[in-house]
Amino acid sequence: MRQEGDLGEDTIIIYNRVPKTGSTSFLGIMDQLCKMNDFHTAHFYISRYMRVLGLADQRRFITKITNWEKMKPALYHGHAAFMDFSKFGVKQLPIYINMVRDPLERLISHYYFLRYGDDFDPERVKKRALDLTTFDECVERDGEDCGPNMVWVQIPFFCGHHPECWEPGNEWALEEAKRNLRDRYLVVGITEEFPHFLAVLEAALPRMFHGAQAIYNKNSQSRLRRTANKLPPSAKTLNKMEESPAYRLERDFYRYAVKQFHFVKQHSIGMDSNNQPVIKPKLFGFDKFRGK
Repeated sequence: MRQEGDLGEDTIIIYNRVPKTGSTSFLGIMDQLCKMNDFHTAHFYISRYMRVLGLADQRRFITKITNWEKMKPALYHGHAAFMDFSKFGVKQLPIYINMVRDPLERLISHYYFLRYGDDFDPERVKKRALDLTTFDECVERDGEDCGPNMVWVQIPFFCGHHPECWEPGNEWALEEAKRNLRDRYLVVGITEEFPHFLAVLEAALPRMFHGAQAIYNKNSQSRLRRTANKLPPSAKTLNKMEESPAYRLERDFYRYAVKQFHFVKQHSIGMDSNNQPVIKPKLFGFDKFRGK
């Protein structure tokens, strides 16, 4: 059943999810919501773990999802950099959403996930299961998968398909990522405030997200996955990260995202007596008027 103020049935949402920010938990809720609220979900992927597409592939992707009428309304998700649909003359732009996470926490979580996995699928063989090196030890040895430049992930995902986006420590990329987050995304949630992100989406887009909070509160499987054997970084590791322009800019971007989300949250949801997020009552309406 459509809610008052819903957008059209041709709505397209793109969730270009950043790895290790809570996307699996979010998509678990979407799997249930798409059946409840009668919309479609589809996973798109890029071969060889690339995050960007050439112009021809961008055109094919944009043309496909824009004209795929039987799949509307839809939520498309995949690990890919932001794509500017307006460059290809698309008039009805998709709605972009995403989540971000403290950049060092995201990197550490990814590091230990590759070695120990998480509580979602503990039996799965891990890519680096035989490597028991701690994150601190890896940083001290200047290891490949823990170096400061490895933190450069969230900025390029929001910056998009420009070469500067993928240069660790590039300040233009930071500003472009901020601009896209502010101007091109409906809402960017914070992993550490996952239930609040669901509440904001439910308030903003009830056609597709009505019931998201109820599923989260009822189903323990929708809770955020926890990486096994994750150790906090030492002061020495933190000091070494502080020396990296890539880390400093990623932290700047994260703090900017937090500020933006808190502003949206403040005006979209409230908290009940149990400190749980609730949708604020409707504040906006029209008085009847007579045109000339």
